[in-house]
Amino acid sequence: MDDDDIALPADTLAILNEFLAERSKREADEEERVVNKTGREAKFEEDWQLSQFWYSEHTKITLRDVVRQLVKEHGDKDFTIALLSCPSLYKNIKDIHDKVHIFEYDRRFEAYGSDFVHYDFNCIDQNADYLKSHHNSYDLIIADPPFLSQECMEKMSKIILKLQRKDSNAKLIFCSGEVVEPWLTALLPVHKCKFHPQHERNLGNEFVSYANFNLDNYTICENK
Repeated sequence: MDDDDIALPADTLAILNEFLAERSKREADEEERVVNKTGREAKFEEDWQLSQFWYSEHTKITLRDVVRQLVKEHGDKDFTIALLSCPSLYKNIKDIHDKVHIFEYDRRFEAYGSDFVHYDFNCIDQNADYLKSHHNSYDLIIADPPFLSQECMEKMSKIILKLQRKDSNAKLIFCSGEVVEPWLTALLPVHKCKFHPQHERNLGNEFVSYANFNLDNYTICENK
């Protein structure tokens, strides 16, 4: 039988065509957002090849409320926040505080305009001055590294130590797998907390939070 003679059942073909049409529309919408830089309202699909998994609404709201409390306690409009590889938090944080930078490898997030900072954590080992214009700049860093490996933790930690403001009590919240605890706690002055970040899709790895302050005082925790 020739390939030209192979035909899908009508109902299967209709489902396939609907899927392809929806995907094409999403891609076109995302391209338009990047071109037009539509700001905080821009929404994007997860790119699993880049290990992107968006937080659940509950997690986004919980972390937003933590940030709100920290900003209030700081009492300074210059309080500056860096989001490293956690783009799904951006809108929630931006809604309550203006000074936010989103560090991302994925250039789709250029749609967030001047808040977007393109970065590749692998570059820190090649250039000690990588991201120099952002060194010693952030009062709060929230990070969610894309990979659960020792190498990734080491490189992300180097970047974080460069970015955090040295002359203030800079806060760090780290959301990642439980498996990275021995590496992370050896690299940064953080400890595991009770808050468990959740994602829109169930992931195979157990995710936990780490911080260099008592994050549990700011969250409503559910022990697992």
